Amino acid sequence: MAGIETTVEAGDVGLDESRLERITSHFDRYVADGRLAGYLATVARGGEVAYVGMGGYRDREADKPMTADTIFRIYSMTKPITTVAAMRLWEEGRFELTDEIAPIIGAFKDPRVFVGGSLNDPITAPSQEPIRIWHLMTHTAGMTYGFQYTHTVDGLYRKAGYEWGSPAGVDLAGACETWASLPLLFEPGTSWNYSIATDVLGRVIECVTGERLDVALRRLVLDPLGMDETGFFAPEDVHDRVAQLYIPDGSNGMRAFPVPDMGKAALRDPFAHSGGGGLVSTAHDYKRFTGMLLAGGELDGVRILSPRTLDYMTRNHLPGDVDLEVLAEDTFSETAYAGVGFGLGFAVVLDSRPSRVPTTEGSYSWGGAASTAFWVDPAEGLEVAFYTQLLPSGTHPIRSQLSQLVYSSIID
Repeated sequence: MAGIETTVEAGDVGLDESRLERITSHFDRYVADGRLAGYLATVARGGEVAYVGMGGYRDREADKPMTADTIFRIYSMTKPITTVAAMRLWEEGRFELTDEIAPIIGAFKDPRVFVGGSLNDPITAPSQEPIRIWHLMTHTAGMTYGFQYTHTVDGLYRKAGYEWGSPAGVDLAGACETWASLPLLFEPGTSWNYSIATDVLGRVIECVTGERLDVALRRLVLDPLGMDETGFFAPEDVHDRVAQLYIPDGSNGMRAFPVPDMGKAALRDPFAHSGGGGLVSTAHDYKRFTGMLLAGGELDGVRILSPRTLDYMTRNHLPGDVDLEVLAEDTFSETAYAGVGFGLGFAVVLDSRPSRVPTTEGSYSWGGAASTAFWVDPAEGLEVAFYTQLLPSGTHPIRSQLSQLVYSSIID
């Protein structure tokens, strides 16, 4: 058990301590008026933690305060971990990014694309392009999520039982069988849509390694980085440290309402291990992961990726080198579109001006459905993370506000 704590004085790494404390006062207001039950924010520079701020409760109704060792559902912040694990296999020569996934997961051998019709009578046509591994890593495979309500194909996912997670008793292999039977939104590589693609990538990892995804992630990423409290569920002996899950109560999003039944999924080993959204973690553990990223793929003498591989992953890989505002479908996302591209597992800032948010070009990031978020800014040597448990992540402008608070604290 380890809680996140500061390791350096803010001023020693060019940050203004009093300005960093604005993060605390700002999000304390969220707690005071009930928008969040609690939060934990961290800012590191040069690999050293300069700020840890927290407030409120990990479980407001049980009167359990937020603590530095609270365990959070990180949902889609799982995606970068899964992608890094896959890229470790790529570095071993186990596959190429251009490889088709059909020889690995046979169910995807004949993908079809939605071209019209209705939920009950969809019209499809054979895809002219096979699904490739790089499509999975960039969300350009044509897949979707059932919890999105923007396209007929989203409804087909829900109809098959895939809105949030997988049906009871279905493992990852079974889920892929179903997903492969559903039509794609578009020809692979022609557009961008937030999707279950990283879950399919998790199945690729299973097939390539012969290991269950939980075992493979632990061997490839979690154990080497000492992320001992990150996994697909929280063991019984730490259930008391798991944060409660909340949703807005409907009164203009002004009070977080607990959803304990939905939150219980984090307390037991799931039948299907979701490489796209299944992990729980702590601020301490995820700092190990972002620290490795900032240091060019190595942490404490343990190398996970080569610097060149990480640099390649954090470039824009969208077709035509455009941003998400140009290429993305009408879809939910864990990031803003304007001026933001997408690499292999990460959103990448191409131009900070269109978003009116003061991030640095070349910064990369992702977030989770329960309003968690992180970014790494190599130019400024920053690692920033925010943890809370409020679904959905777009309820409040937490990420943009945190960005302006962090960047205005830089004085050197």
